[in-house]
Amino acid sequence: MAKLYFRYGAMNSGKSTALLQAAYNYEERHQRVLIAKPRIDTKGNSAIVSRLGVERPVDFVIGQSDDVRTLFDSYRAKVRAETGSDVACLLIDEAQFLTVDQVDDLLRIAILDNIPVLAYGIRTDFQTIAFPGSRRLLEIAHNLEELKTICRCGRKAMFNARKADGRFIFDGDQVAIDGVDVTYESLCGTCYLSESGGMLAYGFNAPSAFLYTPDTDPDFS
Repeated sequence: MAKLYFRYGAMNSGKSTALLQAAYNYEERHQRVLIAKPRIDTKGNSAIVSRLGVERPVDFVIGQSDDVRTLFDSYRAKVRAETGSDVACLLIDEAQFLTVDQVDDLLRIAILDNIPVLAYGIRTDFQTIAFPGSRRLLEIAHNLEELKTICRCGRKAMFNARKADGRFIFDGDQVAIDGVDVTYESLCGTCYLSESGGMLAYGFNAPSAFLYTPDTDPDFS
C-alpha cells in the first residue's frame, strides 16, 4: 500500500528544493510524477520556486473548492494516454494551504489509488497557530518528517515570524504570501518570544498583565 508523507519545516528549511529533488529522483528512473500546489500560493504563479533559484512549472493548481482526487484522476488519465504508463507519485507544495477535505483526498489517493503522496509545507502561521491543512496532515499522514533549518542565533528554527517594512508584526490575516505581501524570518522559540514580547498564539489577544516578560525570566537566554 502506498503512503501519505508530510514533510514539514519552518521557512527556509528547503521544502521546495526537497520536493524538486524528489521529482528528479523519480524521473531519473524514468518514472512520471505529478506536481501540484494550492492556487492561493501566488508566489511563482503556476511554478514551484526554490530559494536556490530552481524553478519548475506544476502540472496543476488546486483551488479552494476543488476536489483533489478528481483533479488527480484527470491528470493521471492524461499521463496514461500520453506515455502508456502510470503516475509513480503525487507531490504537493505549500500543503498547509489545503483544506481538511483536500488533505483527506490525499490520503484516499495513497490508499485507494495506491499512489504515494509527498506533501511539503509549514506547520504553523506567524502567530504559531496551525494551518488547517497542516493540522490534518499531522493527524492522518503515514509518515512525518521534519526538515530543519537554523535561527539567526544558531538554534533550530521552529516558528515563522512575519515582517513588514523590515519590522516584525504579529497581527493580520493568517495567509500572507512570502515575498508577495510580506516577508518571513525563521526563528527559534527564544528569539520568537523576544520579538513578540512573550506572546504566543491566542495570547496575542490576552491582557498585557498576563503577558510573559523575558526580562524577569532567568532561563530566557
